[in-house]
Amino acid sequence: MFKAEIAKALSEATGLDTAAVSDMLEIPPNPELGDYAFPCFRLAKTMRKAPALIAAELAETVKKPDCVGKVLPAGGYVNFVLDRGVQAKTVLEKIRTEGKKYGGSSEGGGRNVCIDYSSVNIAKPLHIGHLPSTVIGNSLYRIYEHIGYNSVGINHLGDWGTQFGKMIVAYRLWGNRETIEAGGVDELVKLYVRFHQEAERDESLNDQARAWFRKIEENDPEAMELFSWFKEITLKEVRQVFDMMGIRFDSYAGESFYNDKMDRVVDELREKHLLIKDQGAQIVDLSEYKMPPCIILRSDGATLYATRDIAAALYRKDTYDFAKCLYVVAYQQNLHFRQWFKVVELMGYDWAKDLTHVAFGMVSGTEGAFSTRKGNMVKLRDVLQASIDKTRAIIREKSPDLEDADGIAKEVGIGALVWSMLYNGRIKDVVFDWDTILNFDGETGPYVQYTHARACSVLRKAKPEGDPDYSLLNDDESRSLIAALGAFPDAVKEAAEKYEPYLVSRSVMQICQAFNRFYYEQRIMTDDAALRNARLTLTEAARDVIAIGLNLIGLSAPERM
Repeated sequence: MFKAEIAKALSEATGLDTAAVSDMLEIPPNPELGDYAFPCFRLAKTMRKAPALIAAELAETVKKPDCVGKVLPAGGYVNFVLDRGVQAKTVLEKIRTEGKKYGGSSEGGGRNVCIDYSSVNIAKPLHIGHLPSTVIGNSLYRIYEHIGYNSVGINHLGDWGTQFGKMIVAYRLWGNRETIEAGGVDELVKLYVRFHQEAERDESLNDQARAWFRKIEENDPEAMELFSWFKEITLKEVRQVFDMMGIRFDSYAGESFYNDKMDRVVDELREKHLLIKDQGAQIVDLSEYKMPPCIILRSDGATLYATRDIAAALYRKDTYDFAKCLYVVAYQQNLHFRQWFKVVELMGYDWAKDLTHVAFGMVSGTEGAFSTRKGNMVKLRDVLQASIDKTRAIIREKSPDLEDADGIAKEVGIGALVWSMLYNGRIKDVVFDWDTILNFDGETGPYVQYTHARACSVLRKAKPEGDPDYSLLNDDESRSLIAALGAFPDAVKEAAEKYEPYLVSRSVMQICQAFNRFYYEQRIMTDDAALRNARLTLTEAARDVIAIGLNLIGLSAPERM
């Protein structure tokens, strides 16, 4: 809010575009230097003056916004110190007025943003590798809703391919319906692992698998009944995990959904003279764009992932008329997305620019990559349950009389895992290690949730009344907390622009750290009624913004811990 006013004033003084100035503004590392700093180094070439001289002149000539108390030159920077009373009043009244909408906007204007994340594979459990895509996508879903978009969460199921022929062969040879109904996806995985073990000794099993998959393609009744049953078993189980995490999807349309929609892609590419025959396959040549060809049809006429992704994008545009369509998929698929995005562009669709691959790092175990075939997959439900159990043990030790201990253990345990995935930039490989991921010390989810509970505890003793005297919030701790609260909307905006939920997490952490310093250094329930009221108002604002931030990254905000 203050940044925009400062950027406008600097734009008028320098002739630079307001948006460019806003991007250039920095937060000084030392709060004593000011609240915002404008670097003048880029102006030195055009103005033919030393940055320090430009800064000194700007500090004198820039029209000071009402929210600014002082404008000071410091080397090659112009530093802006906010008026503390105006800052406190503006930030805290905005939080109180906007309530749960604080940090949001109407930017989206009700337009749709499709977010493709999680990508469950049928007949396989959700594993730890699904966690990054699932929580990043869920957080982006919430962030875009917060800034005025209508989010459409899509779980693009992996429900097509020869592996389902393998599952049918394995089931018919070694499976039992009652056992699978009782054991769910775990029993399907056992069959899948056994198939690959047996197929190493008997190659004919792979021929049988291909034959059964052809039956699925041909809508054979027995094949389709088993295929649909495997899907039903899987979705029942994964929905339970998503319910545990507070995550929902608006669509589970997967690969098989697009079987009857791919002829359009092939026909359109032919009509637009984009398809080329190459060694029997049908491709789109992308050599001009320094990429390998995008294969649309294999030599045997089978479609590939690119064909299905293009069909899905066309369907989503027709169905949702999206303003953005995001694909939350690991960075190993960078080339795949670049290729088919380019094909959509070559097809003449200007909305190709609205397709975005939101890449993230891979999750591996301490002994390397996970594999369902090898049977070394760490199941997501087991990780969630382990974290809940550990949290419950800590509660039992530290707060044995806590009401609803089981409910809080679930909120905090799951929150710890989600936070661990969303506290750093998404392009970072994660090595899954039980000791690390379940560590509750440091800058963790439980710390943030406990800070929210601490603020709730204060406010159970007393509530702010009437209009506070904001000028009383003039100590260093109060000022730091107000500054952190005021920075939250910019963090949300930047998180949406960069598809980086961690920016919200970091902002929430700064608020929590500032609140805890305020809590320890300043007596909130002081005998001075006016000062107590001002500090309670600040406490209430901190509680509310922490809760908003936790919700945006998919964590609960417990009132007691």
